[in-house]
Amino acid sequence: MPHFYAECTDNIRHEADLPALFARVNQALADTGIFPLAGVRSRAIWLDTWQMADGQRDYAFVHMTLKIGHGRSLESREQVGAMLFSLITEHFAALMASRYLALSFTMEELDPVLNYKQNNVHALFRKE
Repeated sequence: MPHFYAECTDNIRHEADLPALFARVNQALADTGIFPLAGVRSRAIWLDTWQMADGQRDYAFVHMTLKIGHGRSLESREQVGAMLFSLITEHFAALMASRYLALSFTMEELDPVLNYKQNNVHALFRKE
């Protein structure tokens, strides 16, 4: 953990440059020192069907979610959230200046008990 999701309307697929955003997000999360690099994942969910507002214009949105494991302090979660939203708004600034675009971001802390996972990637990074 953490896992970063970007749910995006398909009408900005070519302009959104999500690979660049994901590279920055992954590095920023690793740089905090509170998340293991082997657990960081970013992914896009492209929406080919949606309606926004009155549906009369070529609106677009990106809703991003960061899911993290339980146990980090509120202060550290607030710092990570503010840092990521700043990075996100910077990434999308030019696109927002050229079209109707809504950005939203939320962080979700997973249940400490009802959270199951298995990952052998962590061992790779422990060896380095």
